Amino acid sequence: MAEKTRIEKDSLGERSIPEAAYYGIQTLRASENFPISGLRAHPQLLKAYAWIKKACAQTHLDLGLLDRERARAILKACDEILEGKHADQFIVDVFQAGAGTSTHMNVNEVVANRALEILGKKRGEFQFLHPNDHVNMSQSTNDTFPAATHIAVLLQNQKLQLILRDLAEAFSQKAAEFKNILKSARTHLQDAVPITLGQEFKAYAVCIQQCGRELEKASGLLEEVALGGTAAGTGANAPAGFRTKVLGYLRDYSGLPLRRPTDPRMALQSHWPLASYSGTLKNLALELTRIANDLRLLSSGPTTGLAEILLPAVQPGSSIMPGKVNPSLAECLNMVCFQVIGNDLAVSLAAQAGQMDLNVMTPLTAYDLLFSTQILICALPVFTEKCVRDVRADPQRCRDYFEKSLSLAALFNTRIGYAKSAELFKEAWKSQKTIPELALEKKLLTEKELRELLDPKNITQALDSET
Repeated sequence: MAEKTRIEKDSLGERSIPEAAYYGIQTLRASENFPISGLRAHPQLLKAYAWIKKACAQTHLDLGLLDRERARAILKACDEILEGKHADQFIVDVFQAGAGTSTHMNVNEVVANRALEILGKKRGEFQFLHPNDHVNMSQSTNDTFPAATHIAVLLQNQKLQLILRDLAEAFSQKAAEFKNILKSARTHLQDAVPITLGQEFKAYAVCIQQCGRELEKASGLLEEVALGGTAAGTGANAPAGFRTKVLGYLRDYSGLPLRRPTDPRMALQSHWPLASYSGTLKNLALELTRIANDLRLLSSGPTTGLAEILLPAVQPGSSIMPGKVNPSLAECLNMVCFQVIGNDLAVSLAAQAGQMDLNVMTPLTAYDLLFSTQILICALPVFTEKCVRDVRADPQRCRDYFEKSLSLAALFNTRIGYAKSAELFKEAWKSQKTIPELALEKKLLTEKELRELLDPKNITQALDSET
């Protein structure tokens, strides 16, 4: 049975549209022109766009530019999108024409056709309610797509902040649990002065906390939205009072502290706020992958590696080696971080590609930033709950390394001096004896003095008293 269709017309001609589709002719053309990746707009971007269309309709109703009947229908259509309905109608590929016109018109057409139904009309009867004349009144892709992108990333940042706090808390809890486990630090991957396993994990916690603060700071730039700037940031076709009123509604709907940009022209020319957030997100990814690598090294073995900690076994690690367990969650986080780092390069290239009065690469920027935040939002809770919270220490292994470390000689500097400590180091290396053993043999320290020197509380007291 042939699919029922309707005819729609645009400036290029007529096309048959599936009768059941809420999208229209411009969306159809875009879906045919850009069969690139199969990837679609992120739900947060569509949510932000629905808020924008709703805010604009309410503003036009207040200003007397849109009658109550049409406004009510548009508002209801937007609310349905916000409820998650009609998601299958947003069919445009994320790789599309510049600026995001294709996705924008997809939104306009879905809202318009659903609003027509609410009014008791047929889809495509745009003489009663038009995607451009009514849904898109006082707007342009140039200002709405960047505004929707800023809002969507801000929503993602809120989720990510909570997740980072959980991860930092998990590391802090482990720091407290491991606070008295002495081990050898490693610098240049070589034995270094003593440290506690708790101090290492506390450093991870502080790092995550600082990354979260920097992300929050960078997200402040995204609170500036150019809605009302229309094309080129000039405000062409937007009535007096529109920008202030529409932004107020958008703040109410989203709960975000949105504000007008210092200069709307700059806001459309430059992707600096988006690139800044992406760069900070990349820095978070760099730190996360560093920490993941540390956990992989600390748990290496279990018989031929460091094995100072034990990561939870979440799945068999080999199809050929029975019993093998791998640091799977840390490895997964590594790959997520690599993707975030790569996405930042794409965002950077898109940011520098702005020309004259508009950066038309926003669709790529929006997709990469939302994809980066999404995979972190999904990966980090798993890493926190299934890996970090269940990390176990091997205190005896840590103690053995601590006592055998030749760099333990550094602790003796204040008691016997640097020169004698260096001699202990050399003799320990030749004799394969430990530094403490030689210190007792040579009567450089008494057993009591040695116990005091190697007490974890005494080793860490100076640092802890300052922090």
